[in-house]
Amino acid sequence: MLRVGLTGGIASGKSTVTRMLRSLGAVVLDADQAAREVVEPKQPAWRRIRSVFGPEFFHADGQLDRKKLGGLVFADATARRQLEEIIHPEVFAFLERQVEELAAAAQHRLVCLDIPLLFETGYNSQVDVTVVVFVDGQTQLRRLMDRDNLSEQEAQERIAAQMPLSEKARLADYVIDNNETLEATQQQVTILWQRLCQRAETLGV
Repeated sequence: MLRVGLTGGIASGKSTVTRMLRSLGAVVLDADQAAREVVEPKQPAWRRIRSVFGPEFFHADGQLDRKKLGGLVFADATARRQLEEIIHPEVFAFLERQVEELAAAAQHRLVCLDIPLLFETGYNSQVDVTVVVFVDGQTQLRRLMDRDNLSEQEAQERIAAQMPLSEKARLADYVIDNNETLEATQQQVTILWQRLCQRAETLGV
């Protein structure tokens, strides 16, 4: 099975590209969804977060207050590293279990792994192909401020917490330029999907 690592930056349009890939028939495993699963109440990651950061970062029903914790970790690099050390191993183990289930079913030749921090975590070494969804810095900033109702400083902090998109694009096997219209992005995604399918077929996976 061909493993495709899909990444981008916050507000780069990665979710849009993911939806397009799914519409073309791709199986996409979502690291953000996995991250939500592993911090459900009483899960190991949930317990460690509560121990390290305290109960003030949890709602009355026990659910993690993701917005409050996000406000802390995007402004504090040490806290962000602590959280990543807790969550990332659990997320990657969760994804690997899903990949193994797909491989055992032998129904798909490729799987896309949607991982925001693909390069930052080094998980790119675990995939066969990397794809980056790219936008320029000003577009990314504007979209993030509009999408999440953030101040410019808050948006800049979140962007700065990730590897620059220009660097990710340099490292990627394929780049989807999402600066223009949805139609232009769709054309690129369709071509990408065809190439990935051809590559999976050539490898005989």
